[in-house]
Amino acid sequence: MNILNLIGRNQELFPGDIRKHESELKNIVSNSKFLVIGGAGSIGQAVTKEIFKRNPLKLHVVDISENNMVELVRDIRSSFGYIGGDFQTFALDIGSVEYDAFIESDGKYDYVLNLSALKHVRSEKDPFTLMRMIDVNVFNTDKTIQQSIAKGVKKYFCVSTDKAANPVNMMGASKRIMEMFLMRRSKDINISTARFANVAFSDGSLLHGFNQRIQKLQPIVAPNDIKRYFVIPKESGELCLMSCIFGENRDVFFPKLSESLHLITFADIGVKYLKELGFEPYLCESEDEARELIKTLPKKGQWPCLFTNSDTTGEKDFEEFFTENEVLDMERFDNLGVIKNEFYFNDELLNLFSSRIKELKSNKSWSKEDIVELFFKMIPDFGHKETGKYLDAKM
Repeated sequence: MNILNLIGRNQELFPGDIRKHESELKNIVSNSKFLVIGGAGSIGQAVTKEIFKRNPLKLHVVDISENNMVELVRDIRSSFGYIGGDFQTFALDIGSVEYDAFIESDGKYDYVLNLSALKHVRSEKDPFTLMRMIDVNVFNTDKTIQQSIAKGVKKYFCVSTDKAANPVNMMGASKRIMEMFLMRRSKDINISTARFANVAFSDGSLLHGFNQRIQKLQPIVAPNDIKRYFVIPKESGELCLMSCIFGENRDVFFPKLSESLHLITFADIGVKYLKELGFEPYLCESEDEARELIKTLPKKGQWPCLFTNSDTTGEKDFEEFFTENEVLDMERFDNLGVIKNEFYFNDELLNLFSSRIKELKSNKSWSKEDIVELFFKMIPDFGHKETGKYLDAKM
């Protein structure tokens, strides 16, 4: 299936930038040692493959998902074969003592790339998953940076999100707070990051869900009022590697918005997706109707669809990669923009965040309101709105 066609594009974003810098990329990667954290997720796998195919001296991959790690290795062996360097994978939780022991046992890397994250807006529906999101997105990141500093790593990269620019949901806000912690550590190690669009058909995404619905003979459901930018997995890997290798301290890379990066609704992609499979979408009025018609319509070359307006907490009507207050370099690359950050952080505010989260955890009792209140202290213009409705309550 042609993913580019499904997301309304006919060409990849970064071939010109990659071509211009390929010899330098190969030279640096082939003479460097890499640790990829969260390397078995969709973006992590894409980054790992971009590094692997350029023959690094060492490439260690860590991820909590043992099953995804197995598939990553099968994929790499089937696509690229083998390298002379040290390639190993480790099924570890980066918040664990086992991971800390792993770093202590070696930890000699030139580049550490952190792709680990809780990325779903639906993860903010309860206070317990929300606290884990803070742990993974903020404190595990800060911990792995400190470990990188202690081990003499020369560059740390981690992925942010377009939702960190003027955030309206807790996931985006957690990444914005993560960026604040990154800023503090940037006095001791070079750090770069990236904000980019939805990765089409990434694990757990709505588009990935389309594949599952077809396999399980279930209706296609999508919002028809929310437009999103999409990149394909390969582009996400290229963007992260370019930021990691060429980003200066505190740089944030993002894809330039242009005619080649189209806004498109999930419903529009659903229609294109079904037509690629040879089905005509049949628009239903309710979940019950869609569930009933799935029993008969596919045999007639039709597929039941439910396309509705979004009313769940945390959905942003539009996407943006930077704010009007950020300084941009739009000249260095053809299709990559760069946010240039000055060194600034509020130590008192970061310490308040850490101590308050520690206090809530030690009590083993907290509400979502407690965390929302703290987020507003960190981000005064946080655009969070609670509707009381979440994606888990929908088909």
